[in-house]
Formats: sequence, structure tokens, C-alpha cells
Amino acid sequence: MRENVRVLIVDDSAVVRKVFREQLSREKGIEVVGTAPDPYVARDKIVKLKPDVITLDIEMPRMDGLTFLKKLMRYYPLPVIIVSSLTQKGSQLALDALSSGALEVIAKPTSSYSVEDMSVQLAEKIRAVAHARLSSSPELSNSAPAPSVPASKSLAVTTNKVIALGASTGGTEALKVVLTQMPPNAPGIVVVQHMPAKFTTSFAKRLDELCAIHVKEAQDGDSIVNGQALIAPGNYHMLLRRSGARYYVRVKTGPMVHHQRPSVDVLFRSVAQYAGRNAVGVIMTGMGADGAQGLLEMKNAGAKTIAQDEKTCVVFGMPKEAIKLGAANRVVPLNEIPKVALEWIH
Repeated sequence: MRENVRVLIVDDSAVVRKVFREQLSREKGIEVVGTAPDPYVARDKIVKLKPDVITLDIEMPRMDGLTFLKKLMRYYPLPVIIVSSLTQKGSQLALDALSSGALEVIAKPTSSYSVEDMSVQLAEKIRAVAHARLSSSPELSNSAPAPSVPASKSLAVTTNKVIALGASTGGTEALKVVLTQMPPNAPGIVVVQHMPAKFTTSFAKRLDELCAIHVKEAQDGDSIVNGQALIAPGNYHMLLRRSGARYYVRVKTGPMVHHQRPSVDVLFRSVAQYAGRNAVGVIMTGMGADGAQGLLEMKNAGAKTIAQDEKTCVVFGMPKEAIKLGAANRVVPLNEIPKVALEWIH
């Protein structure tokens, strides 16, 4: 029988440490082995307690969480979940942390986001990353360099083809690999990455700086155009719609699907309905089953479908479920996804 996942909580707030310990201790299969108020204490407790997973605040005194994370990943790599405030600075630091080896980011509770809801989500993420692939494999670390960005990124021509991407744990870096390989005239792209509200704004801006295509956080009514990727905003579903020859997106609230909002299934099902054989669907690294059924519906509607292979996934959850359903036409390594998708779409 599998042992409990051992967790160390690192946060400068005594209240947060107390609440996290109490809430996570109620979760099946999770054992909080200790807490630490700063990275210096955390360093000693990691050596002594040997946790499986660390939750890490990134805005702390003495040593900030990002500096500590970089040292940790170099000398003692462990699965790390970033717990961050819903601020512009917090979201930017969280993205830096994801680029530096953290696997997930979760927002600290606010008045509109209860501690109980957050702790359930945090527990799910802890279980998922406990056995994640941490090796800096060539597939991830030596991805193709970003193409040079032209003066005008997009010709703003309405697309007649659509590429739909869905990802969760490990997806921020995987999406960077895929989107930086897309040429300026790539077909319109729609993306769901499981991420809290407000973090997707910074995520889209950062990708836009790296990519030859234009990348933006989607707004309700945005057209799908060549040379542009739309990222579903955190806490909102994104659906594809069509009006005549024009594809556009609806951004709306609604019930969580697979405990997620945005949900990959919601996007993929809408792409199956409105784009059908004019689409390519790609399901990438992530925990759970979100997107598997939607990818199958896309395939059944005539779309070409891709699942990321196990070797290059941080967490082989969502692609695995899609493959089990027979939803994937092809299973390919991360670096080959752009090439295969573009070959199929033209």
C-alpha cells in the first residue's frame, strides 16, 4: 500500500502555516511533516524530514522563495507547488518560479475563494506532483529556440483552421515549447492552461514576448485569426463559436468541469461542434482527465488529434486518459507537436 505523501509547508505567515497544516491533515493520503517560516529553516527541515512535496510562498523575508527555489532545484530537486498572492507582482514571480522548476501555482485564499476550496485543490495538486517527472530532459530544456519576432506579428486574417491546446501540471513550460515554434502565419490557436485567475494575464504577456505569433489573454468575442493564440482567462471557461466564416470565442463563467475553470473539455467540445475537421486538438501534460472526452469528440467530428507522450510529460495524466479512450490519432514527444499539428492543419 502506497505511503502518504509527505509535505513541508514553507510560508512566513504563521496563520497560513497553521491553516494549511490543519486543512491538509484532513486530506486522505497526505501527511504534513513540518512547516518553516523561511527558506533557511526550510533547508534544514528538508534534509531532516525528507518531504516528497513542498508548498512554497515566494514573497518572504531573509531569502525570497524564487531564490530558494533555484538553489533547491540545483542541489536537491523536489516537486514544488507555489502558493502566491493574486497580485501583479505575485503572478509575475509565480511565472518566474514555474520557469525555474516549480510544477504548479495556486492562489492564496481571498474572501471570494474559501480556504476549504483552496485546500481541496491544493491536496489534489500535491498528490499529482508527488511522482512527477523532474529530470531536466533534453525534450524540455533544449527545446527549439524562439524564432525571431517580426515587426508585425499578425496579419489579422480570419483563420479557417483552428489548433486547440489543453494542458495542466507542467503545461506552462510545455506550452512555451510549442508556441515558440509556431510561425508568424500559423493558424489561429486557442489554449486552456489550468491556472488561477489573474495569473493568465501575466502568462499570456510573457509568451507574447517570446513568440513570433501574438499571444493574448482571451476576451469575450475575440476573433480567431492567423498568427495569434488566445489563452483562456483563469476562472473562466472559453468556448469556440462560429459566425459565417469567422471563428470567435465566448468567455463565460459556469460550473467547474473536472474541478477546473477553465476546462479543456469545455473548449474541446466546442471546437468539435463548430470547427470539426478544420481543427487539430492537442492534449498535453497534466493531472486528471480533463480534456480526454473532449478530444475524443473532436476526433469523432473529423479533427486530427495529438496526445503528448509519457516520456516528455511532467505528469502523464490527461494524455494517458485520452489515449485510453482512443481519442488520439498520434502520440508524440513534446518537441514534435508543432510540426505534426502544422502538417495536419495545412
